[in-house]
Amino acid sequence: MKRRTAREKALQALFQIDLSKADTSEAIEHVLENEPADDYMTRLVGGVVEHLEEIDEMIKGKLEKWTMDRIANVDRNLLRIAVYELIYCRDEVPANVVLDEAIEIAKIYGDDQSSRFINGVLSKIKHDLA
Repeated sequence: MKRRTAREKALQALFQIDLSKADTSEAIEHVLENEPADDYMTRLVGGVVEHLEEIDEMIKGKLEKWTMDRIANVDRNLLRIAVYELIYCRDEVPANVVLDEAIEIAKIYGDDQSSRFINGVLSKIKHDLA
């Protein structure tokens, strides 16, 4: 599975977990649709779930006039995946690639403003981590 596809599947799984409080393994199994499991996708979903509080705090610190509850579910979970990658995958995925991927996925799954919003928040977080 390509990394882009792994990120998209991770987004779908986290969306389910966020909305319906689905079990992590069930959400992963559901989005795979009988395809073989992907290590990177599983790592993203498990990592976000495991470090959710830390990731959300980083995101909250960069929101201006927004709360986590107001962010669209797709955008919120896409931010979570990207922040996880920026922190825990920095040795294997360059920060610019993380941002570019999140922005491109936001253009597909988010609304008209999603990519700009994602870019703004992630750029601030990337700057702080540099």
